[in-house]
Amino acid sequence: MSKLLTVALSPHEKNKDSVSRLMYDVVIALIPAFGVSLFFYGIGALIITLTAVLSAVIFEYLITRYMLKKPATIMDGSAALTGLLIAFNVPSNLNPGFVILGSFVAIAIAKMSFGGLGNNIFNPALVARVFLLISFPVQMTSWPVPIESRMKYLDAITGPTALGQLKEGIMGGNTVSGVMEKLPSQMEMFLGQMSGSMGEVSGAALLIGLLYMLIRRVITWHIPITTLATVFVIQGILWLVSPERFADPVFHLITGGLMLGAIFMATDYVTSPMNKMGMIYFAIGIGVITVVIRNFGAYPEGISFAILIMNSVVPIFNRYIKPKRFGELIKDGK
Repeated sequence: MSKLLTVALSPHEKNKDSVSRLMYDVVIALIPAFGVSLFFYGIGALIITLTAVLSAVIFEYLITRYMLKKPATIMDGSAALTGLLIAFNVPSNLNPGFVILGSFVAIAIAKMSFGGLGNNIFNPALVARVFLLISFPVQMTSWPVPIESRMKYLDAITGPTALGQLKEGIMGGNTVSGVMEKLPSQMEMFLGQMSGSMGEVSGAALLIGLLYMLIRRVITWHIPITTLATVFVIQGILWLVSPERFADPVFHLITGGLMLGAIFMATDYVTSPMNKMGMIYFAIGIGVITVVIRNFGAYPEGISFAILIMNSVVPIFNRYIKPKRFGELIKDGK
């Protein structure tokens, strides 16, 4: 009996890689986007990042050590990554108190209350973002203007995001082409010349991170590519039907938090399906919900809500969408 095999909680890996190695690889993949954010948003991006990461690590240490009475787990990198993703999901001029509150919600409520890494149902950073957005909508939708706000923090010059301008313009009776005339070019937005959170600023930098994680086999292509492709196809159909009512699919790919969510948050090991077919269904659901919220909902952005909604059905995917077991007989013995 002493030689019984003990199976630990997910995430599980079949190779020599450790959880900490995977977590720090994701952190490395976020470095290009962080560098671009520093260039466009300056001191505010640095303050928000340091506040979010330190507070997340401290909360996890205190809860693990003094409430759960377990050895500290902060060295596995999961708390630091959660803090970094929180920073990537909020305005770079957000008051530090809100950032710390977000870290507490992510670590204490969304993660540790379920038992820690491997047990949480929802992505902790997204729980924090949605909590802050619903509780403090004004502070969470005041976006610093890039370049002009580099040397400012709390008093940064603010403006709407591209998605926000589109939503406001359409609701005000304007056409898509009329709104687009007031926005930077798609190439400028792809490189980072637009208002938004640190994680929205540059699709190019996020794609570099995706390439790194694919090469390192930290993630597979199934969730990020399927999510982006789903949004592209559905938004493309809407655009072809009514180009003056719906923006083109490329615009939706490069603006907002779609790439950050698809690449770095929907691919979370704990809150995403364990098999490839489940990942594809999961990603299609995220893409569909995102398009629906962006085009027909009250919020200009929908990726955070979409991922959290699909997180809730991951147990169903894991239970009912499984690969055939080796040696299993199918119907009629064939």
